[in-house]
Formats: sequence, structure tokens, C-alpha cells
Amino acid sequence: MTATGPRTAPDVVETVDVVALGESMVTFLPSRPGPLADVPSFDRGIGGAESNTVCVLAAAGHSARWISAVGQDGFGDHLLRAIGEYGVDVSSVRRDPHRPTGIYFRTAGDRGTDAHEVAYYRAGSAASAMTTATVDLAAARAARVLHLSGITAALSAGCLDLVRELTARRPGRPLVSFDVNHRPGLWRDRDAHGPEVLLELARGADIVFVGEDEAESAWGIKGGPSSIREALPEPEVLVVKQDARGATAFHRTSAGSRAAGGRVGAGGTPSARGCATHARPAPAPATFVPALTVDIVATVGAGDAFAAGFLSATLRALPVRDRLRHGHLMAAAALTVPGDLATPPARDLADRLAALDDTAWGRLRLGPGWTETATAGAHTDAGADRAEEEVRTP
Repeated sequence: MTATGPRTAPDVVETVDVVALGESMVTFLPSRPGPLADVPSFDRGIGGAESNTVCVLAAAGHSARWISAVGQDGFGDHLLRAIGEYGVDVSSVRRDPHRPTGIYFRTAGDRGTDAHEVAYYRAGSAASAMTTATVDLAAARAARVLHLSGITAALSAGCLDLVRELTARRPGRPLVSFDVNHRPGLWRDRDAHGPEVLLELARGADIVFVGEDEAESAWGIKGGPSSIREALPEPEVLVVKQDARGATAFHRTSAGSRAAGGRVGAGGTPSARGCATHARPAPAPATFVPALTVDIVATVGAGDAFAAGFLSATLRALPVRDRLRHGHLMAAAALTVPGDLATPPARDLADRLAALDDTAWGRLRLGPGWTETATAGAHTDAGADRAEEEVRTP
């Protein structure tokens, strides 16, 4: 990916397409497969749900800002440089002289297997000390879309208050995107009511991303996407990720127009707190798009990339089906590399693939390197002539 260099701090807070707020950590990836006890060396990378999403959006051509806190240490220097090189504005990231930058180590195996190991060293990190008093709230709100996740809310009481402040429905706030990202281990030592808190925060957002299995583990919701929508009627857009099957989006038409305008009016949806006393919105239509067939290298970062693709298409006011397809394409890019971040497909290629008919879309297969050129790694099953033609169009 071409590095554009970090942006410098402006005199006046510039309104950008997307702001993401949350912790990023230095990631150590093993040099070979095997248990952490046996891995002799590691390669350094970066990882964090919100920073992953905003880096992909910046690489896809959107103006973007990341807000967080890092230590006054070498790892903090690395994060600022690495994220800034994607073209992300990092001028609102606070340097904390008293707390370290978080780091973590992981094995090369898939997170879904018993052999996978992750060792986090983030307790007491600079980002965990973020509060409404230490974060530049004006910079956070100077966006068409503000992207948050449940991970930040789980880091500390101060971080939870910060996320509550940013998801509070007030006139003029940006469109708020919220990825539930339920991490039971983060909540275990802090708050037994973590799932309830996540539900509260999701109800205050405009666009919500949640996995079908995640909704069952956090909230005990069974019965598929429709049951999840019944529990979360407030968000204008609810995206339910259904693993390898695909994703379903419940949507109302006003979310797309507000993404283009970038602000919530005074007559927005009622606050999540006490929402049971309000009349529930009318049922919204649902759109399902199947996932692509992908030669998977690693699953890390795929959910963050999916959110980036969906938000990118939302900012461009594309139809909901195409928003889901762009999400799948960005996820496919992440799935075909070993780290958290991948080069996204060029916009013209992604648009051509997103416009395929259902048959051609279903026959696409994407492998490592497919985003580097219009033809590398992308192919179709025999008979999917139109899909192959679209992928190979110069």
C-alpha cells in the first residue's frame, strides 16, 4: 500500500469523512506456526478494531482521523507512524508520559481453533485511561461518521463514560457507527453487566454491526437476524454478520441520506436509555448478501474490514445491497493476508465486482494477492463468464 505520510495538526478541526476512536496496540506476529512457547521470533505489526477500520477507509480514499492515547514510548511512536502512513490524521492522539502503549502476541493459527493463543499486555495502558476530559471531543465529532466499538467501552469506567457521551443522541452529532465487538475477557474483571451495557450503547447508535453468534453469546438471542432486530429496533441500520453464509442488513431510508449530510437532526431517534417507554419504529426491510468464497490465510481483521467496506459504500450513498457487497470484498482482502490489515481493492474494481449479477457474485473466488491487480488471485468457477469478464476488465 502506498504511504502518504501522517497529516499534521490543523489550526481548526477539519471535518473528515470518518473518525474512529479506540485503542490500537503493537502486534507481534509469529515467524512460524506453533505454540507461543516455541515461537523463536516475531514480526511487528499494528492491531486494533477501530484503527483497522479507519486505516482501510483511508486507504480506500476517504479522509479519516484516529483518536486514541498511546504511551510516550517507542511502541507509541510506531503506532502513530504506521497508522499515519495510511493517510490517517493522528494529530488528536494523546501521548501519555505515565502509561505504556498496549501490546499483544498471537500465534499463527486461526482464532477459531483451540490451538490459537493470544497474550495481551494492555492492562493500565494509555488508551485505557481515556476519559471525556482527556479526549478532544470536538475532533471526535468533526466527521460525517464516527466509528466506535464495544472494546473501548470495556477498557475502563472512564472509557465507558466516553463512549456513552459520544453515543448520546444530541442535535448535530455525526452519524454514529458501533461495532459490538463483545470481548467477555475484557468485561470479566470489570462489569458483570457488560452485555447489557453493549446493548444500551448499540441502541444509541445509527449503524450497528454485530455477529449472529455474538448476539447469542452476549444476549442469549436465538432465531437469527430477525430476532436480533427485534431486540435492536432503534438503529437505522443493523448489520448482522452470519459468518461464512453472509450478512443481513435491516435498514430505513433516512440513514443513507444522513450519511451524505453527516449530521443528526434535532428530531433523531430517542435515547437508548429508557427506550422501552417509546413506541418502537416500524419494521425495516432486510437485505441479505451471501459471502464470497475466499482462500483464507487468517481471519484477523476481517470484521473490521467488513465494517470499513460497508461504511465506505454508505458514505458514497450506494444501495444497501452494494454496501454489504463492499463489506464482503474488504473482508475478503483481510482474509487473504496473515496480518490485521490488507491492501483494499481499487475502487473501480470493487465497484465492478459489487455490480455483478447474483449468479456471477456467487461464483467468484478470491485468493491471496487478488487486490493487487484486477486479475491477480481472482477467478471464477467454470461457466461464470460474466464474473470473469468483469474481474479481468482493464
